Order: sequence, then C-alpha cells, then structure tokens
Amino acid sequence: MRKVTGKLPITPICSVARSYRKMRGRNAATETFPGSLSALVVRARPGNPTQGLLQAGYLVFSCALGRGGITSNKREGDGATPLAVMRLLSGYFRSDRFAPARRTRLPMAACDAALGWCDAPADRNYNRPVRLPYKAGHETMQRTDHLYDACLVLDWNIAPRKRGRGSAIFFHLARPGYKPTEGCVAISRRDMERLLPHLSRRTVLKVVR
Repeated sequence: MRKVTGKLPITPICSVARSYRKMRGRNAATETFPGSLSALVVRARPGNPTQGLLQAGYLVFSCALGRGGITSNKREGDGATPLAVMRLLSGYFRSDRFAPARRTRLPMAACDAALGWCDAPADRNYNRPVRLPYKAGHETMQRTDHLYDACLVLDWNIAPRKRGRGSAIFFHLARPGYKPTEGCVAISRRDMERLLPHLSRRTVLKVVR
C-alpha cells in the first residue's frame, strides 16, 4: 500500500467543483471512456466531508465517503476513508443481481451466502475473506441492502497487514443519497456499470485532499 506523500499533480478542488455541472452534462451525453483507466481520483466535496467527487479520465461522478471523512491516520472503527493511493486488486459480485461485473479485466468472484470478511484486529485472518460461520468479528459480504452486489477490494492494509489499521476498505455501491460509508468509497449502480469495463489491476484509486 502506498500512502500519498508530497504534492500530487492534481487539479485543485475548487476547479473540480466549478466544472462539476459541466462534466455532469458530458457524462449524460456519452457512455464511453478513452480506453482503460489508470487512475480514479477521489476528493471530498467542498463543505461535505462524507461525499465526494470521483474523476475517471475526463468524467466526474458523485461518490460517498466514510462517515469520518478522509484521514491520513486510519484506524479500525473510525469510519474514515484513508488518504492513500490504493490499487484495485479483485472483486466480488452477486451473479444473480449484477451481471455487468463479468465485463471487467479485474479478477471477480461470485459472492455467496458463506462469504465474510474479518474485521477483528486480534484475529489471524484480520482483513481477509473468511467462510461463515466465523467466530471472530466479521462482515457478511452477501448483504441485504445490496451494497456489495459489486464490491472491489482495495489494497489498504493488505500486505503487509498492521493490526488495527483498518479493514474491509472497498469500492462498492452507494446507498440512496450517497449516505456515508464505514470508510469505503461508493458510487451508484449505474456508474459502477459504466466504470467496470475500464478497470484492471493496473488501476489505482487515489484519495486526495
């Protein structure tokens, strides 16, 4: 995992905010991207730390961020989205609910009722997928609210793992109204459908300020 250090060659957030309405119109007019995407850049919306703007090439999408905003000191349970550069590693999808997940260059696995993700810092499988039932604290990946119908794994605290530095940091589907996540980045189902064909293990998600 590579944390953001120093200055990045990014567009100032004020410029993103000013051009957002214009880019939304462009989004509505096209369904294509200029080839594969090397980076997705995420910033908080001005005045709203739990919602953000996600740049994908020349397009901009709304996204949800963690209830704790963006942090450079991520800790388990703080509800914050890590300030970091994270590769897209792989993903899970509900084969009965999200067929577009098959159209991507990322490794994707079907999510069944026995799939979980351990979030207990003291457990040997911390921040790893597990099979349910599981004694230690965990998330159930087949959710009734369908937020993980398409769920991409980010390389936050994966290798090496540090106890208590955060787990289950995903790129997944957003709640209505882009309500805050527990630290993940989330976008609408429609936007995920559009992005997936252009994502690969070479794509990074950059959370910046």
